[in-house]
This record gives sequence, structure tokens and C-alpha cells, in this order.
Amino acid sequence: MEYRVLGRSGLRVSEVSLGCWAIGGPSWRDGEAVGWSGNDDNASLAGLKRAFELGINHFDTADVYGDGHSERVIGRFLKEVPRDQVVIASKVGWFRGTAPNAMQPIHIRHQLEQSLMNLGTDYLDLHFFHNTNFGPDDLYLEEAADTMRQLQKEGKVRVIGQSGYGYRDFMRVCPVTRPDVLQFHYNAFGNEFDKPDTNLFRWADEQNIGMVLFGPLAQGLLLDKFDPENPPQFGDGDIRASNSSYTKERLLEIRRRLTPIKERFGTDVQDLVRVAIQYALAQSPNACVIPGFKNAKQVESNAQSAGKPLSAEDAAFIRSVIQGA
Repeated sequence: MEYRVLGRSGLRVSEVSLGCWAIGGPSWRDGEAVGWSGNDDNASLAGLKRAFELGINHFDTADVYGDGHSERVIGRFLKEVPRDQVVIASKVGWFRGTAPNAMQPIHIRHQLEQSLMNLGTDYLDLHFFHNTNFGPDDLYLEEAADTMRQLQKEGKVRVIGQSGYGYRDFMRVCPVTRPDVLQFHYNAFGNEFDKPDTNLFRWADEQNIGMVLFGPLAQGLLLDKFDPENPPQFGDGDIRASNSSYTKERLLEIRRRLTPIKERFGTDVQDLVRVAIQYALAQSPNACVIPGFKNAKQVESNAQSAGKPLSAEDAAFIRSVIQGA
């Protein structure tokens, strides 16, 4: 396993870390599926243990993943490993309970206490604002930032992070939340974060801010493991059920784009895992990736991709083929 320091945060994490959304299981928010089906707690726990054995030391969860279930599974894992040898990250901002907004300061404090109880620990190494919705006209933005810094002073949070979904949103809130780590979606399909006018990698590198990239495998779409003639079906409470990328037409298009990738790097799924993970890591030395998992086999597959970087020429080739750029 290779390790990276997440910029000015000083956190030293495995370049391939783990996203723990899927192990939260099926869940809903405001009637919409926001979880994952097909999880098994014993398999999840075995995956966490295997990750630690392989040198993965950074585990990313959130209060909303399975409405606390992901955190509780990690809590079982934390009873079996030295707490100071792992980096535990959680988030607040999607589950609002009875609060008018999930970023209301008293709710942030309550959710942190609940997360700590779920995890069986007395501090988080990294705590993210899970989104940039701080109420109408950013009503709670300054108070939320002050609350998080107070929790940091109390020793309950080591490092403050900001997760988000748009470049302009990051630019709006980061001057107030002042995060040392950003979290955002990125993979070889590309998005606004790698474009010239909205390049979040460049901005974060200039500020020496760490980056945690989720979705490096595009929920399996970059691995060509789904049959276009028999598109996958997902269970209740699974966010993928509403994703139009799992249609026959889209799967065939992705397969076409992956053909030259396979010719250059190999045809096995493991070859494509390495390509996807290392492409994301190539965007910045201050970044790590957090692919998801449900079992030890998937953890092993993710971990095998560590320490096998792409050349600049390889990365440019992947970008041109997948993005047509």
C-alpha cells in the first residue's frame, strides 16, 4: 500500500481508502432511495478487517449511510483494531431529523455525538459538511462553521472537511467553512472539476488542501462487468435503481469506449480497476480515492490497484478515449 498526506491537514492516508456507503444497506430520504441493496454485515466486517490487514487505514462514512448503520458496523470493527492506527471520517448534512435544516448548529452537534456513539469512539479524524446546503441564503453557514471549529477545539473533530457537488458551491462556502480537505465525485468519465475554468484540483493544490475522491469506479460502470443485454436490477432502497446509466444503450456505449482501454492495459476486471483508480489518483498528489465495497474480495481488488501509477501519457490516453477530449 502507498500512502499520501492530504495536504495541509497532515492526515496520512492510504492512497486507496474505503468508502463505507454501501455497507449501510438500503435506505431512503424523503421517499427517494439513497442506499445500497445486497449488503451483509458479516461480509462488511470481514471486508473492513481485510482492508486493515492490507494497509488501508482510512474509512469514510456518514450519519446518513443506512441512517447510522454504516457507522455502527465500523464501530464493531474499531473494537478490534488500534484506534490511533486508523483515520475515521464521517459527515453531517443530509439527515436533518426534526431540524429545519441539517446544518442548524445544534443539529450538527447532536449528529456528531450520535456518530461518535455509533462508532464507539470519542473523536473523528475528519468531519465533513456533507453538502453546501446551509439553508435559505446560507442562513446557517457562519454558525455551522463556528460550531464545527468549536467541536475541533473540544477535541471531538481533528480535521474539518467540505463535501460538495459543484465548483461554484465550493467557491461560495469554503471561504467560511475553511476546510483542510475537500470531498467530491470524480472518475475517468470526467466532470466540471477537471475543466479549465472550474478545475477544483488546481484550486485545491494551490491552497494545499487535501482531496478525497468518491466514485472512482463509477459504481462499477468503468469495469464493464454488466451485460448490456441483461441490465442489472437493483433492490428496494438502492440508489442505482434510478440511474439511467444502467440501460442497454448506455452500457453498450461505455463498452465501446472501454475497448481501446482493454487493448492497452488488459481485459481483466482487475486491469480496469487499476486503470480507474490510478486515473483518479493521477489528478493530484494531495488526493486519495474511496471506492466502495461490500465484502473482502472487493476490498482486495481495490487494494491491488495501489502502487501501480499511470504515466502521464497513459492518463492522457484514458482521458481522450473515455471523455473524447
